Amino acid sequence: MTDPAPLTTRQEDVLRRVVQHFIDTASPVGSKTLADEVELSSASVRATMRDLEEAGYLGHPHTSAGRVPTELGYRLYVDGLMDVTGLSEREAGLLRESVRRRLGDLEAVARETSRVLGRLSQLLGVVLTPSLSTGVLERIEVVPLGGARVLFVLALRGGLARTVAAEVDVDVRPEAVDGIVRRLNERLAGHSLEEIRRTGRERVRDLEDEDRTGIVRVVLRDGKTLFRESTPARRAAIGGAQHLVAQPEFARPEWVRDVIELVESEDVVVHLLERPRLVDPTEADRAVVLIGREVERGRPDVEDGPAYSVVTAPYRVGESVGAVAVLGPTRMDYSRAVGLVEYVARLLGDSPPD
Repeated sequence: MTDPAPLTTRQEDVLRRVVQHFIDTASPVGSKTLADEVELSSASVRATMRDLEEAGYLGHPHTSAGRVPTELGYRLYVDGLMDVTGLSEREAGLLRESVRRRLGDLEAVARETSRVLGRLSQLLGVVLTPSLSTGVLERIEVVPLGGARVLFVLALRGGLARTVAAEVDVDVRPEAVDGIVRRLNERLAGHSLEEIRRTGRERVRDLEDEDRTGIVRVVLRDGKTLFRESTPARRAAIGGAQHLVAQPEFARPEWVRDVIELVESEDVVVHLLERPRLVDPTEADRAVVLIGREVERGRPDVEDGPAYSVVTAPYRVGESVGAVAVLGPTRMDYSRAVGLVEYVARLLGDSPPD
């Protein structure tokens, strides 16, 4: 199949206006609506729209004389015709505050930021916390909790941390912890959690004989759990479902149910946003847009519901990568969605905006 011929300036202008009108109104766009805007006759606009339809950029609903964008039309609009919408100072302030108030608790930041993102976009807002598997261990700290319970604190480069409570074999005295923890750090710090899961036992096995706290035995016994990845339910924060189901595309109850099932399927969301095409650490903060059939939703049971689009941007914290996204119908305000997710990705990453 050959590439379509380049559009003329008039065709680009008409396509841009059809997309923008349809995003704003959710109604097919007729030639009379555009004629005054482009200073052309209705007949000229109608002919241009017919050419765009023949080229596959516009569709023609049977019940209307107007046109609507196709997925191909949206793709051309996103890739070359739209201007990204900036945030107002109030909107930027709301997002900055959602991060500042919960600084240090990344899961809480993700929950609050996804809620604000959903409200500002009127779509489904998603914040995926970074994958800890790729995070590099900076140090281990062990805090006695009393009796035979301790708290492992895994501090990663970039400021991420994971805490895990564990049972040891003996009552732990705080003064006995420092020495063995120092030896653990000598063996494990500087390696990724994924590497530690694979090789950690061999790295620390010889320390067991000198350990009187039981801490090394916990690492040997529970290392795969201690250094594991967070579950999808803890990594994916999703907010704004009430805004998404208010869109006219979701008028049918079964489509609303589809949205609810998607919100509850954190593993599907994580899988979607961690596709290699979407999470490129060399392009952190840059949005990627998937439209309609480009979205692998993993929901083959739903065949006639509204098509989705996803706008997402990765963000980097140290060596780890997370993602920010909005999800909604193909008739979404892509220019605003791109502006929002790129701003939030910069906000959460290593190089936040001023």
